[in-house]
Amino acid sequence: MRKSLCLVMLLLALRAGAQVSMMPQVPPAGVILKAQLWNILLVSASDRPVNVTISLRLLDAQQNQPLLTGITKNITLTKGAKQLQMADVSPVRYEYLSANIDRSVNGFLPAGQYLACYSLHVEGGKEYNNREDCIPFTIEPVSPPMLNLPEDGAVLESRLPQFTWLPPAPVNLFSQLNYEMLLTEVHAGQSAPEAIQQNLPVLRLTKLRDNYAIYPSSAARLDTGRTYAWCVIAKNGEQFAAQTEVWAFRIAGKKNISGSSNAVYARLRRQLDGNILYTSRTVYIDYINETADSTVRYEVLALEDGNRAIHHGSLALQRGGNRLEVTIPAKAGLHNGASYLFRLLNSRGEYWQLKFVYQSEN
Repeated sequence: MRKSLCLVMLLLALRAGAQVSMMPQVPPAGVILKAQLWNILLVSASDRPVNVTISLRLLDAQQNQPLLTGITKNITLTKGAKQLQMADVSPVRYEYLSANIDRSVNGFLPAGQYLACYSLHVEGGKEYNNREDCIPFTIEPVSPPMLNLPEDGAVLESRLPQFTWLPPAPVNLFSQLNYEMLLTEVHAGQSAPEAIQQNLPVLRLTKLRDNYAIYPSSAARLDTGRTYAWCVIAKNGEQFAAQTEVWAFRIAGKKNISGSSNAVYARLRRQLDGNILYTSRTVYIDYINETADSTVRYEVLALEDGNRAIHHGSLALQRGGNRLEVTIPAKAGLHNGASYLFRLLNSRGEYWQLKFVYQSEN
């Protein structure tokens, strides 16, 4: 009798487990809060209350790498449908497997392509416990990055063009925003987008932190009369986020003239990072004058020669933003391909600086 009773109870438990269905309601695309991952519809056909928990694995869809796991508290279902939201499943026990994920309850998920994989665990039931349903979704910036210079269809005189673009928005979707820039030649009969997709890149720059780049003199030489296509890909860490349009330009003449119309003004920083500016003897800098100094002293150091000062001078400033052009004289002895440090000293005793590599115009 006791064995029969246990068998009946087990069958009822399995029947209850089989009568619970789960339908996650993750938007397929857009800007998504982490809390929205728990918008789930549960339906119970059991006449008795059923206790369930839900586990979640969030994966990078491109690399199939786990980013986050979470498991809800115990949830009691009665017969019928129950719409779950964050408040219904809290507290959730999270395990964070990526630094890109915001740990706050209502934080935004960073831009990228994801798989949200859900498992329903029914108390006393086994049918669902090894089953996982995965839903793909994409988080896209409201505005992707946008190309700025050189303009689409531009004819450039310099063989070392400067490239600038506008960042994606909102920026707070990105915890590790960086860029990849692609440049390739456009062959006869191709459109610029086709060239980017089909041809090998002439230049590929990765992990760019600033929204500008200068064509390095060490790269393959750009030919006159040829058309080149370029685009920029925004990433969050290693994960694809958004891509610009594809623009094209060509090099007009044989003479290499560095005009200031396409000049990129690089922002001076108190702390040096991995950013390096490639420039000729004229350095274009952007400095925020917070101290209201009327003048400041600056110097240029040769990093490969024991940080030896090779040039110094003074600059006139106005309060707030300043765009400055500093030409380093030939007698300073700049060497092609060598690294230098430009820095200025303000009245607070702070050094604001920029690392650059000299590129000869010849």
